[in-house]
Amino acid sequence: MPRKIPSVVLVGRPNVGKSTLFNKITGARRAIVAPVAGTTRDSLARPAVWQGASFQLFDTGGLYGASEDPLHDLVVVQGQRAIVGADLLVLVVDGRDGLVSGDETIARELRQANRPVILAINKIDDKRARHATMDFYTLGIEPVVEISAEHGTGVGDLLDEIVKKIGKHPAADADEDDAGADQPAGSDEAAAAAETSIAIVGRPNVGKSSLVNRLLHAERVLVSEMPGTTRDAIDTVLTWHQRRFRIVDTAGMRRPGRVRTGGAVELVSVAGAKRAIFEADVVALVIDASEGAKDHDAAIGGEADRAGRGVVILANKWDLVKERGPDFSKIFDDETRRHMRFLDYAPILHISALTGERAPKVLETIDKIADSRRKRVPTPALNKFVEAVTAANPPISPGRKHVRIMYAAQVGVAPPSFVFFTNVATTFHFSYQRFLINKLREQFGFEGTPIRIQVRRRKTTDKQRRARGGR
Repeated sequence: MPRKIPSVVLVGRPNVGKSTLFNKITGARRAIVAPVAGTTRDSLARPAVWQGASFQLFDTGGLYGASEDPLHDLVVVQGQRAIVGADLLVLVVDGRDGLVSGDETIARELRQANRPVILAINKIDDKRARHATMDFYTLGIEPVVEISAEHGTGVGDLLDEIVKKIGKHPAADADEDDAGADQPAGSDEAAAAAETSIAIVGRPNVGKSSLVNRLLHAERVLVSEMPGTTRDAIDTVLTWHQRRFRIVDTAGMRRPGRVRTGGAVELVSVAGAKRAIFEADVVALVIDASEGAKDHDAAIGGEADRAGRGVVILANKWDLVKERGPDFSKIFDDETRRHMRFLDYAPILHISALTGERAPKVLETIDKIADSRRKRVPTPALNKFVEAVTAANPPISPGRKHVRIMYAAQVGVAPPSFVFFTNVATTFHFSYQRFLINKLREQFGFEGTPIRIQVRRRKTTDKQRRARGGR
């Protein structure tokens, strides 16, 4: 049986540099770094490799210490949950502050957890830390490593100590749910093809995190009625019916004007949500069924459509509206389509993350959409389709030119992309292009995915030019 990859958890007070250290070790700026205590809320996880040894690194929210975050108590619970499941704990302290009571409290709690602990004294590049480091040895934790997470000083020494504690576990021995998790895109094409990345996006407080926890059957991310609870893009691997999904919970996306007033943390959070859209295979756009589709829901859906991602629209909180009458479902869907005409290909699901109503249908639909994005149409079948469609409905061009489609080819997937070769240089009228796309869906499926169409003039060979009397 494959061995589970060891988990290493960074713990400490707010704003001691855990997220900076997390980004430095994992080589990816996934954790938001800001000079604001309590920036990190959820536990982030990324794989790390050092000297041939692999482990899963977790960044947690600050435990104890000063924090004005109204969700700090929930953050502490998340951190304690990560501590219980850890194979190794790294207590990060701030060398500039010196030893404070919060560090002593956390150290006592870590000893009670009965897990091996390494003490990392951070920010030793600051001259204020030079005379304070000796105080930390009174905590009785060994080994002690002095580091600067920002500049990388001593991080190699810390990683050496981590490997000594956990032993060498090659990446090939990692557990199925962890192996290759969060690897850079394209590092393993076979693994990328076998995994479907899902970005859960939407406005604040529509139930994205509740849905993620429902799909995972675990309290993986913080849930609160306070808008803006999620800040980092939190990704977790889930295996469903032998299919592997990477589910990314993102921060709520407000209108740009409001984001600018929300401070640097929200700006970075929304940027992370947009990046998750562009890295996803399928975007699950969550809207609040009790409020209906809003203009900003359409704006978020537009980001996914322009990025060429598959889309499913999830009308959450359906338990609050399903008693509004037998016709409400159709009225709701028609109004949603009116707001998002460009997403007419996206299925709409009525769900409740709270009760679990139709939640299993979410992964089933996403799986179908992911297959649609990768679908290839055989060239003979495509050209037989073109012949039948154009015979009944000849092409229309903006200049009213006489246009004939000579043949077509599928030139790409994810999203499915087609080139139609014509007898003259032209473009299709937007209405005819939409007609072709609808016919492609009708004939070959492509549920939930945008379709791209290009038009090119067929190249004329020398032999053809001579036959026409050309030079």
